[in-house]
Amino acid sequence: MTERDVMDFDVVVVGGGPAGLATAIHFANLVERHNAAVRKSGHGEEVAPQICLIEKAAELGAHSLSGAVMDPKGLDALLPGWRTMEPKAPVEAEVHDDYAMWLTKAGGFKFPITPPPLKNHGNFVVSLNKLVKWLGGIAEQKGIQVFPGFPGAKLVREGDRVTGVQLGDAGIDKHGQPKGNFQAGGILAGKVVVIAEGSRGSLTKQLVADLHLEGKNPQVYGIGVKEVWEVPKGQCAPGLVVHTMGYPLDSHTFGGGWIYGMGETEGGKNMVSVGLVVGLDYRDPTMDAHRQLQLMKLNPKVAPFLRGGKMLHYGAKSLPEGGLYAMPRCYGDGFLLVGDAAGVMNSMRLKGIHLAMRSGMLAAETAFACLQKGDTSAAATVAYEQKMKADWMHEELWKCRNFHQGFHKGRLAGLVNAGFATMFGGKGTFWSDELKSDAGHTYMRKVGEYFGGKGKPQCDKLAEDGTLTFDKLTSVYSSGTLHEEDQPCHLVVTQPDLCSTRCVEEFGNPCQHFCPAAVYEMEEKAGTKHGVELKINASNCVHCKTCDIMDPYQVINWVTPEGGGGPNYTNL
Repeated sequence: MTERDVMDFDVVVVGGGPAGLATAIHFANLVERHNAAVRKSGHGEEVAPQICLIEKAAELGAHSLSGAVMDPKGLDALLPGWRTMEPKAPVEAEVHDDYAMWLTKAGGFKFPITPPPLKNHGNFVVSLNKLVKWLGGIAEQKGIQVFPGFPGAKLVREGDRVTGVQLGDAGIDKHGQPKGNFQAGGILAGKVVVIAEGSRGSLTKQLVADLHLEGKNPQVYGIGVKEVWEVPKGQCAPGLVVHTMGYPLDSHTFGGGWIYGMGETEGGKNMVSVGLVVGLDYRDPTMDAHRQLQLMKLNPKVAPFLRGGKMLHYGAKSLPEGGLYAMPRCYGDGFLLVGDAAGVMNSMRLKGIHLAMRSGMLAAETAFACLQKGDTSAAATVAYEQKMKADWMHEELWKCRNFHQGFHKGRLAGLVNAGFATMFGGKGTFWSDELKSDAGHTYMRKVGEYFGGKGKPQCDKLAEDGTLTFDKLTSVYSSGTLHEEDQPCHLVVTQPDLCSTRCVEEFGNPCQHFCPAAVYEMEEKAGTKHGVELKINASNCVHCKTCDIMDPYQVINWVTPEGGGGPNYTNL
């Protein structure tokens, strides 16, 4: 049995995104305020709880990908003086103009009015990568022990109680054998473990299943694919926000696109974020979000924003869009779930940063109070749920609780539901208290059913010109993703025989399409039933978790790779 070093902490935070860092920073602030009050009053005792934060990326921010237009409400609550702090907060531009467009294949038109959920005046275009690095610096200044490059491999539990996190082993070869540089992952023991590992995290997924923490609805996700461009000055002004609906998605597929004007480069050019969200409850087994983004950029209403520019970065991320009734129970014996792990996202506004930060703050308050009382049981941590229900974040989540589910009957039904939610604050004849849904992968149709028994048609060849449109491998290169090649595959296919038998026949191997990073490939293989065999290019993975979500047989299990591996998002 492998011996593992154990380090003891009061609070262990898993994940260095906005939610995890907000948890750590606010917890440190609470300690400071408590001790200052003790010194002033002369009553009570000062405390010095130990808190650490681990992050699987090689450095903070490298795996942080977002839209990203930030509602400052969360940052205002966390750091009220952030606008005048030094070093300055890395916001790219304040939104000064916004509108929505309906796209068709041949063009499109601007909406006469911007739908209220898509109005962004007073919000900020941000690079989440830069924002997370900035927050990380603040956390370290406050004495938080931050450990980048250390993935959480599994939760340590005693029955239903979470008692810590086991870090991933390093130096294991692809056959599972220790290499010369083998190092056993230690155990970070914590009285409270705050899980902030993001969307469809492997620890969260296992914990929810083991302890039956599921919400009333299963979580429904979207996949966001995104590029950052450098374009000539004046072509897309900093602070411009454009949202798109319609093309290239069909009327049964949830989603929409965006164009955000970011800041100026040192060379005097403008940065532009362009991207597309596709609901991971689509019907088409050949759906390819990366391809859909390339089609969107060819649209005559979108292409002018990018003409004469250069694509700098590419990324992809899953988004928890199921809403209030898809949120799992977010507390238990010794643990709390925050941010995307808790499902706190407003899919109607396409925003989650402020909600992630706020959930982290409320988790910090709960953890601090529990430690003060010496009680971290579920009976004590339930205060986190109570705080959320009494907070402004619950009011916001209530208004959009059925937004995504409303689109399961098509775009028109979804827009009607969204309209009633906007007009009546979530109340109205067509906006029931709870719309039932199923897990996203169950909506995918088999090839014969979707294409009318004619077999899977060949997709029209998209002429990737390397200037405006790009093939997947070129895009993956622009994500900066890198993994140690000689390590166990972190994409575990539990029934690989399905891939070359039933999946070929029934769904046409949709993993080839839904993965935005060309990880899954069907190679010719003599002697197999259909002459093909699955090849996994794990080193391409950008950690979006789409495969874990959309595999129709649910036999792909995404687990954390060796620490430091994965994408290296910059300005994303």
